[in-house]
Amino acid sequence: MQPKLSLLNDELIKRIVEEAYQLLLKPGVKVQNAEARQLLAEAGASVDEETMVVRIPEQIVRKALETAPRQFNLYDYEGNPKVQYGGDAVQFDPGSSGISVLIPETLEHKTAETEDLIRIIKVAESLPQYDAQSTAVVCHDVPKELHDLYRLYLVMLYSKKPIVTGAFTNTTVHQMIDMLAIFAGGHDKLREKPRAVFDVCPSPPLIWSNFGAGNLMTLARAGVPAEIVSMPLAGAAAPVTLLGAVTQHAAECLSGIAIHQLAHAGSPIVWGGAPSTFDMRKGGTPFGSVETGMIDSSYAQVGKYLGLPTHAYLGATESKVLDMQAGLESGLGAMVGALSGINMISGSGMLDSLLCQSPEKLVIDAEGIAMAQRMLQGMKIHTETLATGFYEGVNFKGGDFLKQKITMQLFQKEQHMPGNVIDRDSMRGWKASGSMDTFTRARIRVTEILASYKRPELDPDKEAKLRAFVLDLAKQAGLEHLPNIEDFQPA
Repeated sequence: MQPKLSLLNDELIKRIVEEAYQLLLKPGVKVQNAEARQLLAEAGASVDEETMVVRIPEQIVRKALETAPRQFNLYDYEGNPKVQYGGDAVQFDPGSSGISVLIPETLEHKTAETEDLIRIIKVAESLPQYDAQSTAVVCHDVPKELHDLYRLYLVMLYSKKPIVTGAFTNTTVHQMIDMLAIFAGGHDKLREKPRAVFDVCPSPPLIWSNFGAGNLMTLARAGVPAEIVSMPLAGAAAPVTLLGAVTQHAAECLSGIAIHQLAHAGSPIVWGGAPSTFDMRKGGTPFGSVETGMIDSSYAQVGKYLGLPTHAYLGATESKVLDMQAGLESGLGAMVGALSGINMISGSGMLDSLLCQSPEKLVIDAEGIAMAQRMLQGMKIHTETLATGFYEGVNFKGGDFLKQKITMQLFQKEQHMPGNVIDRDSMRGWKASGSMDTFTRARIRVTEILASYKRPELDPDKEAKLRAFVLDLAKQAGLEHLPNIEDFQPA
């Protein structure tokens, strides 16, 4: 039996949904995209064109919920289903959209560039705990007009895993879909076997920007999965109570689903988010706080109640370095997300409130993910009796159970065996191996991964077409050559 964390009962979930529907009527939702307002108006919503506030009746949303898929898959480069959205499947990907990376030698944060994202992709590609890649950092060595699509370009060249990504404009979302279609073999095949899901964010409180709503409609019509990332900030851009933030999250997601399904009914969409509380002392957004985990777990329950696939941002930390705080907050977040049955959990590798990525933290977080996955397996019955059958021939000696054949047969099924990043040695053994702390062991592991990584074999014609497509866009943005473009050439 898969263990589950449930913070809400059915009665409370129903109250959240009912109040969310009320919010869609009063005060309504500000929709800054004219086409989205028109879709809602034609469906029966009340639209004030001057204020751009739309009052959305419950029946419009309920119809949208009926057409939104309960489950869908993401596929890898080879066209194999690798990620399941829906039910209680739990998967992880690195956190996305960081602007800096941790320099392990100095512990300073530096602005992310091409070589940094490539290192992150290589590490995530080599760790089985990450079911999908993400466009983990923004590369600042290319023009701003390329920031979103260039990240996707690098992931497509260096990875075969499914991808969690997102566009920054209504123009580049089309270009990124075209990029994915090149490798898929056409837009129809991309619709049939989508490799990527796109994060799309409403603006708190209760605003769908021109860009956000535009992305929803474009993705729906292309059949490429959209992942709503609602970000209520409890106490600042959302009610101060956790339940108030969950209710606002529900209203933002419900309105987004309505826009999305009105654009193309039946396209896949995810009930996701990256909420937090507002730290009244420092003015920050503590994504590693227990309250963030509580909001995420609760809104995921609401999404499951509505029959929708789920996503959350967990496993991050406010710590600026890989210290005990980073481990505490990241491990707790991963476990909360897993026990909540959230389909895709983003955030691994991230420091400084989602601003900084670290390959070393990705390695350490992978160990926390493995522990959370073991927890999900729950308590298993392997033998006819629970314990009594083990005692035959036992003579009250501590090592008697080590001699039993069944111990050798079952211990690897019962016990998760961590990698070398986790120390379980004796004091003598630890000193003999160099007295290294977790960060040092993670640095060694990253070095090993990078040394053994081999870029995946890709269809040379499709790769050439992708590179030409992106280079043309780069030239339009004033960049004659992509950074280190020789490193991207086929072997």
